[in-house]
Amino acid sequence: MTLEPQIQEKIERWIQPPYDEKTREEIRHLVEAGNEKELYERFYAELQFGTGGLRGIMGAGLNRMNKYTVARATQGLADYLKEHGDNRDDLSVCIAFDSRHGSTEFARDAASVLAGNGIRTFLFPELRPTPELSFAVRHLKASAGIVVTASHN
Repeated sequence: MTLEPQIQEKIERWIQPPYDEKTREEIRHLVEAGNEKELYERFYAELQFGTGGLRGIMGAGLNRMNKYTVARATQGLADYLKEHGDNRDDLSVCIAFDSRHGSTEFARDAASVLAGNGIRTFLFPELRPTPELSFAVRHLKASAGIVVTASHN
């Protein structure tokens, strides 16, 4: 391949554990097919959190929506709350999700990262609209809220 060495290094990391087999296979398939354009698109940058949240095409790679980019963003939230949150000894986050593909899994991934950081998590057991999450955050006096949705709410 003729991709930049930094991108090749990132690709090599993603086809090794600890990444799951499905993710590794998706990347290996692109490598074997010689799809440099797609590999470049997936690894030239990291998916960024913006005013609309974390948005991107779903798939394996740093510049895609997947459980690893969701976990990375959630860890960023956890770090921020632990450093700047009110009442740092009693942090909590409410999490809601909608019916879009992957929403339930992404919500659970986020909840796992927060729990791993000692942050109490209130995960809705089923689909909820964004306004209900907003209510829950205020009602439970949570430190933050996450809604997993493709909506622009």
